[in-house]
Amino acid sequence: MNKTVRSSDVRRHSGTKRHSNTQRRGAIMVLAVAMLTIVLAMAAFTVDFGMVVLTRKQMQVAADSAAHAATLEIARSFGPGGELTVSEAEDVARQRAVEMIGRFRTGDVASTAADEVRDVRVGRRSWSEASQEWIEEWGVSPYNMVEVTVRRTNADTTALPMTFAQILGRDSFDLTTKSVAALYPGVGFTLPPTGTSENARIDILPIALDLGSWNDLLDQYYNGTNHGYGDSYASMGSNSVRSGQADTIPEISMYPDLNSGLAPGNRGTVDLGSANNSTNDLKRQIVDGLNAYDLSFFPDSKIQFNANGALYLNGDTGISAGIENALESIIGQVRAIPVFIEVTGQGNNATYTIVKFAGVRIMDVKLSGGPKKRHLTVQPAVFSHPYVLRGNTNVNVDSILSQPVTIR
Repeated sequence: MNKTVRSSDVRRHSGTKRHSNTQRRGAIMVLAVAMLTIVLAMAAFTVDFGMVVLTRKQMQVAADSAAHAATLEIARSFGPGGELTVSEAEDVARQRAVEMIGRFRTGDVASTAADEVRDVRVGRRSWSEASQEWIEEWGVSPYNMVEVTVRRTNADTTALPMTFAQILGRDSFDLTTKSVAALYPGVGFTLPPTGTSENARIDILPIALDLGSWNDLLDQYYNGTNHGYGDSYASMGSNSVRSGQADTIPEISMYPDLNSGLAPGNRGTVDLGSANNSTNDLKRQIVDGLNAYDLSFFPDSKIQFNANGALYLNGDTGISAGIENALESIIGQVRAIPVFIEVTGQGNNATYTIVKFAGVRIMDVKLSGGPKKRHLTVQPAVFSHPYVLRGNTNVNVDSILSQPVTIR
């Protein structure tokens, strides 16, 4: 039986189809908008997150570099022979940190800003025997530690601007990085492995001074106790010394007299290396420092103290006029010297018990003429060297120091 299709049924079916197509198009539109939102969000995350990561790394490099540079400035005030007072060094360190940060691009800015008061602080980092840990004290001298903070925050209107994330309502991102660098007290010396730096040298003078005289020198400087040391020379910077001018730092002659307490026949030189050191070896060490060959005579090629805090060095036969020219060539320069508490034996058979190393600046020398005219005059000085062995030990005003080390 044939069914008759009415026109009203056709119109109704056609309308239903059009409605279904419209619904599908609407659903696709909603899905497209949702997917576009997701894509934009992913783009925002990818691009802006990448910028955040890059900027944070740039800021950390800036902080590390600034902390290192500022710590070098702090070292200039360390000990009695410092070039600057503690307050002067602090000011210079803060300025140096800000200047160094300004050299770095971070994110969208070519030069990063910092505040020398808010973003830089100085302090002391010292070893505690009681707790067997490093103690950090901010604002306490002698300073050997600097912390630098690099900021890109809304608080100071320097927050890192976002690009695509603005679509999601995030206009900027706060970033802060910190770096702490410190000078470690030294417990000895070593050189880098063979092949890494063939010309590496350690500036140690092969002439020893007794601990009693050294302590008296420091006592006169810090406490005003008169031990008879004069102040007749001034360090003028750039390895220059002016005679007849005081600089408030007392000097001592390392050339022994009859009352020095040294063993007869020995004038205070020590063998830093071979026991058969010649005058030429001494001159080389005075001018150029100790090399890998010299250190090869020490265990593991390291000059360091034993468990009792002692280092035994063979004595050499006196301070002869043969090394005068070598010493004259380093006037104004800084060297580390071994400091001893005891000498046993005589001449080439003498043994020095070394208990510390200290930094001195060579001020003047004369090793010819009568005994009263001979002298090797030095004054305390800051000694910071890349080949100092760092150790867990107290930080003292006369400690030898490592170069700045980033500790976090």
